[in-house]
Amino acid sequence: MRIERLLVTGGCGFIGSNFVRHVLAARPGLEVVNLDALTYAGRRENLADIEDDPRYRFVHGDICDAEAVRDAMDGCDAVVNFAAETHVDRSLLGAGHFIQTDCYGVWVLLEEARRRGVARFVQVSTDEVYGSIDRGSFTESSPLMPTNPYSASKAGGDRIAFSFWASFGVPVIITRASNNFGPYQYPEKLIPLFVTNALTGLPLPLYGDGGNVRDWLWVLDHCRAIDFLLSHGDPGEVYNIAGGNERTNLEITTRILDLLGRPRDLIRFVEDRPGHDRRYSLDASKLAALGWRPETSFEDALETTVRWYVDHPDWWRPIREGDEEFAAYYRRQYGRRLEDGPAG
Repeated sequence: MRIERLLVTGGCGFIGSNFVRHVLAARPGLEVVNLDALTYAGRRENLADIEDDPRYRFVHGDICDAEAVRDAMDGCDAVVNFAAETHVDRSLLGAGHFIQTDCYGVWVLLEEARRRGVARFVQVSTDEVYGSIDRGSFTESSPLMPTNPYSASKAGGDRIAFSFWASFGVPVIITRASNNFGPYQYPEKLIPLFVTNALTGLPLPLYGDGGNVRDWLWVLDHCRAIDFLLSHGDPGEVYNIAGGNERTNLEITTRILDLLGRPRDLIRFVEDRPGHDRRYSLDASKLAALGWRPETSFEDALETTVRWYVDHPDWWRPIREGDEEFAAYYRRQYGRRLEDGPAG
């Protein structure tokens, strides 16, 4: 399917900025409009290298604002929605923004997409909507059992999007990806948090026993999968996107320290967070049957990610050392836990 102008929402965030850069390179004739509210994790400097590309236009606005959405979507053939509040820990501290953006904002986008008759609408969801699984892997038909406000809000947006396909024929495709990692990830998430902590000699606060399992997906493989589904996915369908790299959080942590040459005694086991899902695992055979597979090995991707943070202190140090909002969040989330140590 030929797309001439694509609206990307949340394009200044972690996955969104990587996707904008990827799709401009992969589709030479494409124009990209990036609608982003520039909340704490959305940084315009993430795309500083393509700001002057004549095929790229930035619009500062919120997906909950119908007028901003109307302006940004003008002339667009397709929409990829990355815009979301995304961090589980923050959702436990306050869920209101998550419900507003991840549910209401999705509805605003879909209403405008319906009015304009766009050719594709990709709703980027998450594996966390399924909840935890002890054995086996979730398929696209598995029931949704979100266990925290973040995953519940994403499940809500996921189902609102599907309802616009079922009720109104909006050509919605829903993706549910496993844990992403890579460059430009805000340093509240496990990998960038632990890399930047280790680089500055701070302890690495590891929840519980560190045995929680996630399937890790290189962000550029995720971007390729979404780009692939824009052309090859079927409207009304859900597609799991998996990296096939299940690792415990403790394994990830020790590997980061080893890559940096830092001592493992920086690890601090701390009180677990509420409702911490034990294991996520996706069956991505449906997407594989269309011809897509990840291209980058986990080890190579992790080493590249760690090296990126080592080489770009000018990107993360202003957040870690000069952003009072981040400092307040870090104290709220980890201060008492680091003082108290592991529960029990």
